[in-house]
Amino acid sequence: MKVLKTKNEVATYINAILGQNKTVGFVPTMGALHQGHLHLVRQAQEENDVAIASIFVNPTQFNNPEDLKKYPRMPLEDMELLKEVGCDAVFIPEVSEMYAPDELGLNFDIGNLAKVMEGEFRPGHFQGVITIVHKLFDIVKPTTAYLGEKDFQQLAVIRFMAAKLHPHIKIVGSPTVRETDGLAMSSRNLRLTPEERNTVPVIYKSLKDAVKWKHQFSVEEVKNKVINQINAIQPFKVEYFDIVDSTTLQSISNWNDSDNLRACIAVLTSTVRLIDNIAL
Repeated sequence: MKVLKTKNEVATYINAILGQNKTVGFVPTMGALHQGHLHLVRQAQEENDVAIASIFVNPTQFNNPEDLKKYPRMPLEDMELLKEVGCDAVFIPEVSEMYAPDELGLNFDIGNLAKVMEGEFRPGHFQGVITIVHKLFDIVKPTTAYLGEKDFQQLAVIRFMAAKLHPHIKIVGSPTVRETDGLAMSSRNLRLTPEERNTVPVIYKSLKDAVKWKHQFSVEEVKNKVINQINAIQPFKVEYFDIVDSTTLQSISNWNDSDNLRACIAVLTSTVRLIDNIAL
């Protein structure tokens, strides 16, 4: 596996591949890799001639400096995992390689997609996301990019940005990979206490309950039941739970407001903030 640390090294590597008319599958990550990431890499391999991943903890998408500081970093372990699944190359840049001093973010309007849910509770987050993904797309020049549906709103935002600025890149969303007890795989799970890890599957259980309750209760009633069920377990607190149109991410009031619904949730524990979602 090639380890690439600069934009110039990536350019040399990618240009040789594109010069042979080969396809490139790209998996952007922030490291602390788990089976969800590795599933994306395998999919990139199966559907392209070359699979490349990136590992970069992007500072501009953290609105909480403490969260950035605590984000798990394990590059050596990550590279071993990528080697094991046969990833062809990994791009691991320093912050100085990706950002000039005092650089402003990408000036691109993503509209209401960035104003709800994660956008409401993490101001500036998605501007940081599209800034780094735009940069990575320019550097790696992938045929297809692979992202997980666990970060459903992020996927929608990147799709919107890519359609405008990188229309030649296909964006593939892959279903959330879960632990055996239903917990969505996430790098942040490493920070859960043992007690929280035992009880946190209530998040996915509540989402599955929402699917059932849809046939019995109103939208507002389902929202309240999910929130109350999770908040009843200490120390969990629901930051938001919304039922939205899968494309616009706008809240619905009635079940017939959209044919394609997604329930999205963010839950605070004593140590970390977790997000998840489910199709309704």
